[in-house]
Amino acid sequence: MGSILIRQAQIVTMNESEEVLIGDVLVEHNKIVKIAPHLDDVADREIDARGKTLLPGFIQTHIHLCQTIFRGRADDMELMDWLRKRIWPLEAAHDEESIYYSALLGIGELISSGTTTICDMETVNHTDSAFQAMAQSGLRVISGKVMMDHGDDVPLPLQENTEESLQKSVDLLEKWNGFGGGRIQYAFCPRFVVSCTEKLLTEVRDLSAQYHVKVHTHASENRGEIALVEQERGMRNIVYLDHIGLANPRLILAHCVWLSEEEKQILHKRGVKVTHCPGSNMKLSSGIAEIPDLMNRHIHVGIGADGAPCNNNLDMFQEMRMTALIQKVPHGPTVMDARTVLRMATMGGAEVLGLAKEIGSIEVGKKADLVLLDLEDYHTFPSHDVDVYSRVVYSAGRSNVDTVLIDGQIVLHNRQVRTIDRSIVLREADRSIKRLITRIG
Repeated sequence: MGSILIRQAQIVTMNESEEVLIGDVLVEHNKIVKIAPHLDDVADREIDARGKTLLPGFIQTHIHLCQTIFRGRADDMELMDWLRKRIWPLEAAHDEESIYYSALLGIGELISSGTTTICDMETVNHTDSAFQAMAQSGLRVISGKVMMDHGDDVPLPLQENTEESLQKSVDLLEKWNGFGGGRIQYAFCPRFVVSCTEKLLTEVRDLSAQYHVKVHTHASENRGEIALVEQERGMRNIVYLDHIGLANPRLILAHCVWLSEEEKQILHKRGVKVTHCPGSNMKLSSGIAEIPDLMNRHIHVGIGADGAPCNNNLDMFQEMRMTALIQKVPHGPTVMDARTVLRMATMGGAEVLGLAKEIGSIEVGKKADLVLLDLEDYHTFPSHDVDVYSRVVYSAGRSNVDTVLIDGQIVLHNRQVRTIDRSIVLREADRSIKRLITRIG
C-alpha cells in the first residue's frame, strides 16, 4: 500500500467535536496519518478535492447480500408471507455461483453509494462464496452464514440440524475471521428466534464469548413474528433473548420495531445494539421503530438498508433521508436532525459494530475508509451558507459519490468501482436468477 494525499477538501470529521474544516488528509498504508489546513508532504498519489466534501465511509449495520439478485421478486407482501412464499424458496435454490454474483452485485451498489462497511447476514448454504466476493471487492464486512434448525414451512435445503449448523459456522469463522488484516470479521447469524431452537441459541451465546465475535439476528420486526415467539417460548423476543443470556454487548438486533417498556430497559441495561431499517420496515409495513426513544435511552443505533427484495436498494442516502423524515411525522420537525442522522450512518454504525476505535470518523490513527462527494449539481445547490449536514442528508444522493477509499485503497474513482467488473456482474446476476427460478419452478 502506498500513500495518498487528499488536497483541500471540506472535511466533515464526525469526530467528538464534530469539526468541519477545509484542509488536506494524508493516508499512508491503510491509515489516516495527518490532517491539516495544508500539508507539504509528497505522496504516491494526490487527489484534488477542491470544492468537494470528504466524509467517513457510511456504515450499514444490516444487509443481506445473498438476497440482492432477488430484487423485484417479492414486492408488496407481509413479512412472514414474504419469507415463506418468496425469499426462503429462492435462498434454498442458491448455488455457489449465484451467491457469489449476488454478493458482488450488492457490493457494487454499496460502494457506488458510499458505503464502506456492512454487517451482513447470508443464507444457510454456500457462504464461502459470499466471503470470496467480499475479499475480492475490498469492502469492510462483518458477516456469517444464517443458522436455521427450527420452524414451519422451511424448504428442505434450509433445514439444518443443530450440530451441523454450529459446526459449519465455526468452520467459516476459523477460515475468514480476521481476513485481510481484519477487514473481514465473522459473526454468528441465527436468523431469528422463530427459526432457531433454544439449544442453538445458547450454543451461539457461548461460542460468541469464546471467539469474541458478534451475534447478528432479527428481532421484533413484525407483530406476527412476536406472536409466534410468545406462543412457542412464552415471552416476548428480547425478554426471551435475555432469559437465555444472549442479550449482551456483542448482540446486534435488526429492526426492533415493536418493543415493550421492559424490552427497552433490557436493551439499555445489557448494552445490546440495534439496527434501524426504515425503508424495509415501511415497504413490508412492519411499522416505525421508536428510534428517538431508544437513542434518548443511550442505546446504540445504526442504519441498514436490509435486503434488496424488501427495499429495493442498498443506498445509504435514501436510508438517511427516511430515517430523518419518518420520525418527524409522529414527533415533530425538530426530531432526528441531519447531524444526528449522519452520525448514525458513520460513528453510530461504528459503535454498533464495536469498531469505533478504527472507523466512523476522520481522525489521525483511524483506518482510511473515506468517501469524497462532489456536490456541484442542481439538486445540491445553492451551497452558500447552507449547512453541510443538511446538504448530505436531505439533498445529496449516490450520483454525488466521486471517490471511495476502504482500508487506504481507492475502490471507486470517477464513479467507477475498480475492484468489480460491472459488465460481468450484471450479466451473471441475470443468468443466476434465471437459473434459480427454473430450479424452483
